[in-house]
Amino acid sequence: MKLRPFRIALVLITSLIPLALIAILVFLGQYSWSAITFNGWHFLYGHIWNLGNLYADPIMQRGQLAPIGANYGILVFIVGTLLTSAIALLLAVPISIGVAVFLAEGLGSNLRTILSFVVELLAAVPSVVYGLWGYAVLTPLIAHSIGPDLRSTLGFLPFFAGPIGSGYGLLAASLVLALMVVPIIAATVRDALSQVPLETKEAAYALGATHFEVVRRAMLPTVRGNIIGACILGLGRALGETMAVLMVSGGALNYFPGNIYSPISTMASFIVSQLDSAMQDPTGMAVRSLAEIALILFIIAVITNIIARLLTGTSRNVSSV
Repeated sequence: MKLRPFRIALVLITSLIPLALIAILVFLGQYSWSAITFNGWHFLYGHIWNLGNLYADPIMQRGQLAPIGANYGILVFIVGTLLTSAIALLLAVPISIGVAVFLAEGLGSNLRTILSFVVELLAAVPSVVYGLWGYAVLTPLIAHSIGPDLRSTLGFLPFFAGPIGSGYGLLAASLVLALMVVPIIAATVRDALSQVPLETKEAAYALGATHFEVVRRAMLPTVRGNIIGACILGLGRALGETMAVLMVSGGALNYFPGNIYSPISTMASFIVSQLDSAMQDPTGMAVRSLAEIALILFIIAVITNIIARLLTGTSRNVSSV
């Protein structure tokens, strides 16, 4: 009986997180409902974002008051978001697994603790710092070194051919995202590798396996679910990243990337870059359409994190059995 108030307090505190998520979802749904009604399904497959004539009197369109010529389509931004996240994961996953294996199996306990702390510290660096590094260091490298080298080596592929431009674009955004995702995946996989039962490794050694074979054939398969879960967690971070991508992506509008050097916009970065312009719309339809983008991005992020948690939990249950 004495613990009852304590348990009630714990339940209330624990329920704050799901209640906050529900509150955000309800707010975004209510705030963007007029935009959802106005845009319909065209919002997802249209590729033209046009605020319309903000100086003429708005008119009723599809049951909503909106500027003349207003048209909101986000397919370009969906493509930019998916491309940057996919390329970032392709680059980050092998590096992250290598870092995790090195931390878990290639170092002594003292050095492992120090370097593990450094890796986790990288995940806490503000995104604007990565963006500033990308702006000042990475984009000139892409324009004058990385881009020309890629084009000369892989230029026979259309995606790597064509003009390089100033360095701002898909490649720069993907590299910055990869750098930001590596600590998340590496730390998660390292923790999973450290929990592999000693019996599993000893059994592999008893069969004559080398250290490399123990890691590749015994340890990594054991934590396969954790690796998948970590990759999806990294994907969730990449999908929702805003400032760092905004600073190096080039801010493309209404056209699809022609190659890996093309300027792009992601859903999150576009919301920030266009908010000031959207607020000039006297009907508020542009801002509510941005809120609809936020709603879609929020749902995607929640789904990816749920999948990651389920996969990670399933893997742990299998390992424990």
